[in-house]
Amino acid sequence: METSRNVFSHLRVVEIGSSAATSYCARMFADFGADVQKVEPPLGDPLRRSLPLTRNGESAWFAFLNFNKSSVTIDPADSYASTRLTALLRECDILIDGRDVDSIGCPSIDIAALNRVCPKLIHVEVSWFGRTGPYAGFAATDSTVRALAGLIKLVGPVEGPPLYAPDFQTGILAGLWGFIAAASSVVAQARGGATHSWSLNVFESSLVLTEHMIAEAFVQGDVMRRIGVNRFWPGSPVGIYETRKGWLGVTVATPAQWRAFCDMLGLSELRNRPDMVLGQDRLKHLEGVERMFAPSLKSRTALEWFSEGLKRKIPMVPVPEISDLLQDKEKVARGAIVPVLLGEEAGRTIGSMQRLTLTPPRRGGKVPAPGERQAFSTTRENRPNTRSAPSDRLGGGQLPLQGVRVIDFSMGWAGPLCTRTLADLGADVVKVEAIQYPDWWRGVDRRPAYVADHLYEKIARFCVMNRNKRGITLDLTRPRGVELVKRLVSGSDIVVENYSVNVLPKLGLGYDVLRVLNPRLVMLSMSAFGTNSVHRDCRAYGSTLEQASGLPTVIGNPNEAPVMSHMAFGDAVGGLHGCAAVLIALAHAQNTGQGQFIDLAQVECMMPFAAPWITVHSIGGGAPKRYGSRHPQFVPHGCFRCAGEDNWIMMAATDDSMWRRLALVIGRPEWAAHPSLNSPEGRRTMEDLIEQGIEAWSLTRDADQAMSELQAAKIAAGVARLPIDLLDDRHLKSRSFLQPVDRAFIGWHPQPSLPIRQGAEPYPIRAAAPTLGQHNEEVLSGLLGLSAAEIAQLMKEGIIGTAALPE
Repeated sequence: METSRNVFSHLRVVEIGSSAATSYCARMFADFGADVQKVEPPLGDPLRRSLPLTRNGESAWFAFLNFNKSSVTIDPADSYASTRLTALLRECDILIDGRDVDSIGCPSIDIAALNRVCPKLIHVEVSWFGRTGPYAGFAATDSTVRALAGLIKLVGPVEGPPLYAPDFQTGILAGLWGFIAAASSVVAQARGGATHSWSLNVFESSLVLTEHMIAEAFVQGDVMRRIGVNRFWPGSPVGIYETRKGWLGVTVATPAQWRAFCDMLGLSELRNRPDMVLGQDRLKHLEGVERMFAPSLKSRTALEWFSEGLKRKIPMVPVPEISDLLQDKEKVARGAIVPVLLGEEAGRTIGSMQRLTLTPPRRGGKVPAPGERQAFSTTRENRPNTRSAPSDRLGGGQLPLQGVRVIDFSMGWAGPLCTRTLADLGADVVKVEAIQYPDWWRGVDRRPAYVADHLYEKIARFCVMNRNKRGITLDLTRPRGVELVKRLVSGSDIVVENYSVNVLPKLGLGYDVLRVLNPRLVMLSMSAFGTNSVHRDCRAYGSTLEQASGLPTVIGNPNEAPVMSHMAFGDAVGGLHGCAAVLIALAHAQNTGQGQFIDLAQVECMMPFAAPWITVHSIGGGAPKRYGSRHPQFVPHGCFRCAGEDNWIMMAATDDSMWRRLALVIGRPEWAAHPSLNSPEGRRTMEDLIEQGIEAWSLTRDADQAMSELQAAKIAAGVARLPIDLLDDRHLKSRSFLQPVDRAFIGWHPQPSLPIRQGAEPYPIRAAAPTLGQHNEEVLSGLLGLSAAEIAQLMKEGIIGTAALPE
């Protein structure tokens, strides 16, 4: 069949409202050929004025979110505004709706009437907190949402205040979830499925970074605290360290990596100490251990240590500055950094992360001026008719990915999150492990006592990432194991793996082999740097990906070390980008019969968080300014201490009106009335004094009381929560976000819901995570037709099993 370069070239997407989440969601459709029409008021989306700005005053954040779209301006004061907007929506396939975040005077529309006229319309609606629950209607910013989601309090110096990026995070996460929802509906419609209307909120979407810690807190209790800059529970060493030249990101997780790290630095006295085998043990001795190895790292450059780490299989990477990323020829060649035109300025921004090899994304583009139609926009005459009533072949009550089968070779967090999302949406996911080498998120401890007590079945984070899947074991180092998995792949739609680059090819399971068995197969490889990267052999975890992304260099206080935001930021982000990539390729496969290989580099998935600074620097800007707890645009903005021990409230004045209300709430009416403070620039001149005034007020209040008082005045504020606090969060409880699940070995435990919904309630969790080899007989007999005798022989030979083997 004829290959279409642009998978979504037949789709028209309309984006309304002002929201980073909806803009990023719509941009991902534009990346793959959709005609995206962005509706704005005559003066443009307020995000066009988001800092940082280029020399000509163009917003680098808006540019990243909106290149390759067309702009349609509609004046809400026009008497025909609603008619114009409704006419536009009747001609679209997907509506991305951010009005509940900021309506920016968007004309009113009757969604119910629109659905009656356009029964196949896919509608994705985004809000800050959802339309129900105690936080519904809260004023919010990126940072106040992250505070409530448990993403700020654990980062920074022990004494406080917490440290965090000023912006640009929750919109990307929620945008990814919105795209996954809409793309799964595109896949479902191609298979004759029902149309879906989706809702999601930014708060619950952001919990993808916290959910495993919520689960661990349920099991282990109140054990997580802020333990210092670039230090994270539960392991060590994980952080950024100074070298003779440059900063080095280090992550030492497994016992083998710890031994190699000690050998590299000549720390023989630590190498075999039984109280330092595991990361959680080393964390107890963190201060002393760092005093022993940190000075040694200053003897070589970051690049020299990187080379040494490659030889010894230790996850270590240089921490790049923004300028280093722009000079990285490999990232430019791969399309991770692409050209962008902003008015008269030519710069660079971050391209699509979805590296589909047969149907690649557009590389770069132009940011539309208000009202500007891009040349690639299509008209109804040359697009297929998608307005007919939907078929009921799959039934309206079925999940969008029902009937899709996934073979999951992935381990840890990123790959299993990708496949869990597919499973949550209805796919039949078969997780493949081996009794000789189970998923390392079951625990890296393979000593006999750990295995004998089945502790690998009692790890909360594994259970969270692997629900709704079937689990089998197959020894892929044996010919019979390879033969059986090939038979599974031949009848499947998708394969996902996040091994090191050469592992599956060496087993005879590379894409070149599997595509012969199944030409429709979509195969996702989730390596750290890409299958053909010069760094392809670098070992990496989610922390390594953040360290290598450039993001840490724009966070924290000036003249201090780069700051990491999370113990494994890159895992969740890579998992969501991987899921999005799979859905794009699956849509293409369904339309053409052509499968393809996806070369996802997880480090590139982290780069959107640094996109604005990359653009500004590419157009002649200097090194990014680091704001600490402050914000480039909102004054005041920060995390302020409240009454009690280590209690904090995040708050921001996003405009002058909100500032005046804030001044009144904290008892400073003279500030509210002072003309010189009626602008962010004016307030910046006395920011220290304003912050002192806010903290004098907040110190007399419990953090929740402070949030209530501020939100009553419509001031953006959120308590800085710990992950354990979210187990009892009143908003999440009211929305049934945490669902109780029963599983062998651990019993009842809470599981986070999929943050995208089709109604008021979340998708129910259908099955707990599989125990090791739980579905061997069901899969091998049901899918491959093996007899009971054949299965018994496989068990006898150790090719399958249900109990892990110790090292």
